[in-house]
Amino acid sequence: MNRADGIARHGRLPRSSPFGAAAKLVSGVVAVALVSTASVGAIAAKQVSDDLGDGVAIEGQPAPRSNGTRAPSLDAYEGGFNMLVVGTDNDPEQSAAFGERDATLNDVNILLHVSADHTNATAVSIPRDLVTPIPACRKTDGSGTAPAMAAQPINTSFGEGGLNCVTQTVQGLTGLDIQYSAAVSFKGVIEMSNAIGGVPVCVAQPVRDPYTGLDLPAGTSTLQGDEALAFLRTRHGVGDGSDLGRISSQQVFLSSLLRTVKSNDTLGSPARLYKLARAAASNMQLSQSLNDIPTMVQMGLALRSLPLAQVNFVQYPGTTGGTGVYEGKVEPTTYLADRLFAKIKADESFSLGADSTGIGSETSPSQPSAAPSAPAAPSSPAAPSAPAASSSPAAAPSGGTASSAAPRTPSATPETIDGLEGQSADQRTCSKAFGY
Repeated sequence: MNRADGIARHGRLPRSSPFGAAAKLVSGVVAVALVSTASVGAIAAKQVSDDLGDGVAIEGQPAPRSNGTRAPSLDAYEGGFNMLVVGTDNDPEQSAAFGERDATLNDVNILLHVSADHTNATAVSIPRDLVTPIPACRKTDGSGTAPAMAAQPINTSFGEGGLNCVTQTVQGLTGLDIQYSAAVSFKGVIEMSNAIGGVPVCVAQPVRDPYTGLDLPAGTSTLQGDEALAFLRTRHGVGDGSDLGRISSQQVFLSSLLRTVKSNDTLGSPARLYKLARAAASNMQLSQSLNDIPTMVQMGLALRSLPLAQVNFVQYPGTTGGTGVYEGKVEPTTYLADRLFAKIKADESFSLGADSTGIGSETSPSQPSAAPSAPAAPSSPAAPSAPAASSSPAAAPSGGTASSAAPRTPSATPETIDGLEGQSADQRTCSKAFGY
């Protein structure tokens, strides 16, 4: 057994707190990526728009373009973008069955970057206990400004200033400009997974977690609703029982999710897209910049053409067992984080080293022999909508907008970043049960 040392646990009831990094993408990448067709606008744009609230004002983000009144465009989003998806714990809408905490925390934080030429994407899961500076943030109740803090777990930032404060904190941590933000609660994860119709998930050994009620046999099970939420939340059932093990287990779900969406014609089914759009609009707290159905449609169209081998799910690099402010927390591995975000800022694809799946997952026996986490294809691989990608402009260093620079010439082979934990979307993996 390989239990991580000293990862802090919070809360007054024994149930696991976060619902998982995948919660983020189930409502972030999914809620945005799957709302990706003009059919949504033709069938239900008005109804979906009625479900949207006013949106959350985020410092530095653009204002909404239309408040949902524009007709959806058949064109994909122009250029690249960065989107932060936050999973909140102790949300007022969550059931008492999930436990009660002392504060509302952003226990799941996933930053999604899509390159300007739409040939690669990276989703970075930031551990909830990662210690980082938190800037001064205006309080959500309008009572003033919470003071800046030099070293705090990142999951305290939501309590300081809501979605805006989490966004400002992640921008400072990563050096990236974030154009779009969203927050989702437990109910949102349930509704989004139902809208998708279930996701097949592999577990290498039987997974049982009395805290979340999860009880899965070894092999592949199709999960949705409460069971999908239980899988995404489980910490005690997988890996070494820590949040870091949970992140790699959640990536098993996320990679299967994207493969499912690509293979079951979700992007081409008006009925599924409408159901998903309603679930997203009704159960997510969106930034004002994202609170716009046509924008979501265009972002989804950009994501449709991404080749699975060029979509990486990675964990923000960090270590446990530190001292001082890092005792019981996660200390950033700065040199590795610098390499990761240099690639993201440059819009360059990369591959992961051998045995990168982390402590909560392992490569599935059914995985083809070709190394999935180190794609040998050029960084602009052929795809149905990719012919124009090689002529797309590179993104500005901050990401999110197209530049007028000359087209990039992709490198023949993506650089490998050894030491990063994660997997590519085409890599078939299985969660490892606790203690294995």
